[in-house]
Amino acid sequence: MQLLTRESAVRCDHDGRIASIASQTWVTVAGVPVLVGDDPVGRTIDGCPHAGPTIKPCARTLEVSTGHSALVRVDGAPVVLDVLAGLTDGTPPGLVRYTVRKVGQAFVSADR
Repeated sequence: MQLLTRESAVRCDHDGRIASIASQTWVTVAGVPVLVGDDPVGRTIDGCPHAGPTIKPCARTLEVSTGHSALVRVDGAPVVLDVLAGLTDGTPPGLVRYTVRKVGQAFVSADR
């Protein structure tokens, strides 16, 4: 499994773009900060096309359900892996996920 960086492409099920923000900057891959811990949580989702009179488009990411390494940590926080998945605040509640579409680097990998 590969480590995610700030340049990784994470999207909702409807293809909305999730902003990648790294909370740390001292561990990098090819000069790009690695994502750790809660970096994927509470991020803005731009361009989710899922909308309608009773439909709420995805606007923010919720908690990570899978995708943290149990072995590799940066300053106590687990690194985020390419198996990242979690839910968004879009409708229907509890069903719309976010996942990795493009890792963004091919140099560093780790086990769960």
